[in-house]
Amino acid sequence: MRTTSRSPRLAPVPAGERAHGDAAGRTHVDRSSPDGPDGGARPGRPDPCASLPYRRDGGTALLTPARAADSAEEGRRHPLLPGDPRRLGAYHLIERLDEGGDGAQGEVYLGRGEDGALVAVRPLPAGPGAGPRVHDRLAEETEAALQVTGRHTARVLDADVGGDRPYIVSEFVEGPSLREVVEREGPLPPERLRKVALRTAASLAATHRAGTVHGDFRPGNVLLGQAGAKVVGLGTARALDAVPGAAALPGAPAYTAPEQVEDEPVGPPADVFAWGATLVYAATGRAPFGTGPDAAVLRRVTSAPPDLGDMEGPLREMAERCLDKNPAARPTARQLVRALREGQALAPRPRPRRIPRYRWRMMVALAAVMVCGFATGILFQGF
Repeated sequence: MRTTSRSPRLAPVPAGERAHGDAAGRTHVDRSSPDGPDGGARPGRPDPCASLPYRRDGGTALLTPARAADSAEEGRRHPLLPGDPRRLGAYHLIERLDEGGDGAQGEVYLGRGEDGALVAVRPLPAGPGAGPRVHDRLAEETEAALQVTGRHTARVLDADVGGDRPYIVSEFVEGPSLREVVEREGPLPPERLRKVALRTAASLAATHRAGTVHGDFRPGNVLLGQAGAKVVGLGTARALDAVPGAAALPGAPAYTAPEQVEDEPVGPPADVFAWGATLVYAATGRAPFGTGPDAAVLRRVTSAPPDLGDMEGPLREMAERCLDKNPAARPTARQLVRALREGQALAPRPRPRRIPRYRWRMMVALAAVMVCGFATGILFQGF
C-alpha cells in the first residue's frame, strides 16, 4: 500500500512491510501479507476467489452476494450519484457508504482495489491549490494513522495526499453502526455493552499509543460486525483539520469535548470524552447532553452535567469520569481497558486543581458581560 505526499518525511516502515517506488516517483508502503491485501492474490498471480464479486475484510472469510445484499439492506450502501467520481487512484468506486451516519465528514465510497478487495475510500477536500504546507500537514496526519495497528480499528491502508485528488483508503467493515443498532433495538444488553466498551477503548488505546488521536469518535463510527465492534473513521478528522475551513468541529456535537468547543489544544483526553458519551448512548439510548440545535448541545457540553440515565455500577463511574470537563481529570484509554478487563472500577485519581484555560476564558467573558450590563443600566438611569 502507499502513502503519497509532497513532504520528504515518511513514516518508518514497520517490520515485515516493504517500501518501494514507482515510475511516478511515489513511495508505496506495502502493509499487506505476501499473498496480497486481505489475503488476496497479487496482480499476476491466480486468485482462487476471483469468481466471487465481494470480499470481506480480514482476509479469510468471504462476503457473498447474498450477504452483500444483507449489508445493503442495513442502509449503509447507496448507489453512486451522477456527480460522484468513478475512480480514485487505483480504486474503482462502486457505491456510497453511509459511514458515520450523518455525512458530516464528507463522502465515503465503497471501492475495489486492483486485487479485488473491498475498501472504504474517502476523498479529502484539498486539491492542487491547497499549497505545500497543507499537503505536508496532510502527509503527517495520514502517516501517523498508517502506524495504528490495533485489531479493533479499521486500519488505514493507503493514502494519496499529494495529488490533485487526495484521498484516504481504509478497511471496509461489514455491519451496522452502533447508532443504527441502538435506534433499531434500543440500549445494548449489559454483556454486549461491556464487550463493545472494551473493544472500542482498546481501539483508542492503540491509536494513542501510535502517537495520534481519532478526533471523531461517536456511535456512527463504531461498526458492529460479526467479529465484534470495530472503530472506523481513523485519520479523517485529523486530515480535515489540516485543510483550512474543511471542518471546524467533529460531526456530532454531543460527542465533542469541551476543549474542542473552546478551540483549545486537543489530545487523547478528547477521544476519552467522546468514548464516555458513546458509552452513555449505548447504555441508555440517549446522548448524555441531549439533542437539539448544535449551539444548545455544545453549551450543555461545556457547562451542564451529563445525563447518565439509569446507568449503574462501574460503567456509570467510568462514564462520569470520562465526561469530566477538565481534560486532565479524565482517565486514559489504557486505564479504561485495564479496568474493563479486570471488571473493576477505575483507580482513584486526584482531581487537578488547576482550572483549564478554556474555563478561565468563559469566566472572564461572563464577567465582561455582567460589567457591560451593569454599565448600560447606570447610563440608562442617568437619562
